[in-house]
Amino acid sequence: MKILFTTTVFLLMSCLGVAKNEQNRSKEMYKPSQETKVAYFASGCFWCVEAIFESVKGVEEAVSGYAGGHTKNPTYESTGRGDTGHAETVAVYYNPKLVSFETLVKVYYGSHDPTTVNGQHPDYGSQYRSIAFYTNEQEKAIINNMIATLNKEVYNGKVATEVQKFNKFYKAEEYHQDFEKRNPNQPYVKAVSIPRLNRFKKKFPELLKEKEKF
Repeated sequence: MKILFTTTVFLLMSCLGVAKNEQNRSKEMYKPSQETKVAYFASGCFWCVEAIFESVKGVEEAVSGYAGGHTKNPTYESTGRGDTGHAETVAVYYNPKLVSFETLVKVYYGSHDPTTVNGQHPDYGSQYRSIAFYTNEQEKAIINNMIATLNKEVYNGKVATEVQKFNKFYKAEEYHQDFEKRNPNQPYVKAVSIPRLNRFKKKFPELLKEKEKF
């Protein structure tokens, strides 16, 4: 990540600024059903991305982690230094009877700027790049079709999203899980994460769980 002006601003306003001694709290035990599928997306700080997907009808759970790189067992620190090649990624557990992979791709592109190379403001670096992962050819086609449409109708050929075959997902440290929900008054969450979630909710009210609606 690029350091922002002063150490104080950096610590308060970046996803990388979480204290190492943040209290460990595990997510409530989640057990996927036989029908559950998993999709993987990277689009900036995973605190933000996790909260967005968890607001969507049909999504059972979203887990923050790392994917898309070349090293085993990445950590928050090593990924933040750019040593691993991984991006902050969210595993989205969903019920395909309630929400389709195509809709999740719509959520993905409707909740970040896919033309930004290596970052989503105010977070910059390869760990914050845009990656849509696929596990089969059908998912790959859905992603590529969406990119083609967006390039033609919205972004004039500037979509920078990497389309990558899914290999392995590493769950992030426990203190990152449900970070936005558990830390609503943390400066970055207040200034970046919650506004990003609210912009998504305003844009796609029809996709929200009842409890997530304004």
